[in-house]
Amino acid sequence: MGIIELLLLGVGLAMDSFAVSICKGMAVQKLSVKQCLTCGIWFAVFHFAMPLIGYLVGSGFETFIHSYAPWIAFGLLAYIGISMIREALEDDEEEADANFSFKNMLMLAIATSIDALAVGVTFVAVPVKVLSGSPMVNTIFACVVIALIIFVIAFSGVIIGNQFGKRYKSGSEVLGGTILIFIGINTLIDSINNTSENATIYSLLIPLVGTLIGSGYVYVRGNKLTEKLRVILAGGSIGIMMSITVWGLIEPSFHFHIDQEKQKPLIIFLIFLLGVILQYGIDHLVPHTHAFSELTEGMKSEMDHSFRVMMSEVIHHIPEGFALGAVYAGYYLESGWISSSAAIIMAIGIAIQNFPEALFVALPIREKGEQIGKAFMMGCISGISIPIVGAITIAITMLLPQFLPYILALAGGSMIFNAVEEIPTMAVDEDNDKSTIAFIIGFALVMLMFFIK
Repeated sequence: MGIIELLLLGVGLAMDSFAVSICKGMAVQKLSVKQCLTCGIWFAVFHFAMPLIGYLVGSGFETFIHSYAPWIAFGLLAYIGISMIREALEDDEEEADANFSFKNMLMLAIATSIDALAVGVTFVAVPVKVLSGSPMVNTIFACVVIALIIFVIAFSGVIIGNQFGKRYKSGSEVLGGTILIFIGINTLIDSINNTSENATIYSLLIPLVGTLIGSGYVYVRGNKLTEKLRVILAGGSIGIMMSITVWGLIEPSFHFHIDQEKQKPLIIFLIFLLGVILQYGIDHLVPHTHAFSELTEGMKSEMDHSFRVMMSEVIHHIPEGFALGAVYAGYYLESGWISSSAAIIMAIGIAIQNFPEALFVALPIREKGEQIGKAFMMGCISGISIPIVGAITIAITMLLPQFLPYILALAGGSMIFNAVEEIPTMAVDEDNDKSTIAFIIGFALVMLMFFIK
C-alpha cells in the first residue's frame, strides 16, 4: 500500500467521524476552538490506536492472512464501505448532542473508530510501503497519517455542522464508503497487475468530481433550472456519451488483437447487441423515474420517489463503469492501442457528462420538497457505481484478458442504448437547435481528445 492508497484510506475512514462532528456542531449555539479540538483529538487518537491494535492482532495470523491477502483486504474494506453507505441511506437521523463530556466522547470515539480495527488487519495482508524501515515502522507511520487526516476532518466537521447543519452528513458517509470499497477492489488488481502503473487506477475517481459539482448545484440555485439550460446540458451530455461509445469502445473493439489474430467482426457485433439487450433488461427491471419527464419504468415498487430518480442515473452509469474499467485494463495489458492518456480522457469526458446528470437527480428531488441535504446526497450516490464497477471490470479483465474486446463491445451496446433513450430530452420546440448544437460540440470535443492524445 502506497501513499496514495493511504491518504484515500484515511479520508474514507474519516467520514464517520465527520458525520458525528457535524452533529456535534449542529447542537452548539456558540462554537469554541476547544470544542473543535475536543472532537479532533478524541477521534484522531482512537483512529491511531485502533488500526495499530488490528495490525498487532492480525500479525498473529500472518501466515494465514498472507495466503489470502487480497481477498481478505477486499472483504473487510468492502464490508465497512457497504455498511457506511447503508447507514447513510437509513431514514433515522443521529440526534445532535452538544455533550462533550469524557464518557460521551469516549463512546463516540470507539464507535467511529471500530472500523479502523479491521483496517489494521489489512495492513498485515497488504503491508504499507512508504518508508524504508520495517513493516512496524511503516504501520505506525500509516496510523499517524490516518490520525492526522481524522483530526483535520473532524475539526472541520464541527465547524461545518455549526454553520450549515445536516446538509453534508449523509453525502460524506456515502463518499467515504465508496472510497473504502474502491480501495478494497484495488487490492485485488494490485495482486494481479505487477506493473508500476497501478496508481493510475485512481483516476477512476475523476468522474466523481463531476458528480459532486453537479449535485452541489442545489446549494447555488436551490431548485430552479431554466428549460433552455436543461436541454443544452442534456444535449452536451448525450453527445459526450455517444462520442465515448464510438471512439473509445466500439471502434477499438473491432481492431483489438489477441495472439496476433484479429477478432471476427460478427462476434463483436453480436456482443454489442448483447450489451443493448442487457441494458434494456436492466431498464425494464430496476424501478426508476426519469428526471423532469416523470416517466417511471421498471418493476412496480414502493420505493421513494427520490430513490427512483437516483436509480435512473445509477443504472445509466453502470455501462460507463464497464467502459472505463475496460480501457484501463487494455492499458495495463499493454495492448498497444490504449495509452494512459486515453483512459484519462475517457474519465474526464465522463466527469463532464456527470455534471448535468447529477444535477438532473438533485434538482428534481429538491423540487419535490425534499431537504437540500438529501437532494445533494442522492445526486452524489448516483455516480458511485462508475468507480466501483470500473474497478471490478479491471480485476475481471486482468484475470481473463481474452475477454477485453468483448467487454468493450458489451459496454458500447449498453451506452448506445442509454444515449438513444435520452435523445427525446433534447426535443423541446423552441430550444431544439441549441440542444442539437450542444450535442455536436460534446461529440466533437471528445472525438478530438481521443485522436490528439
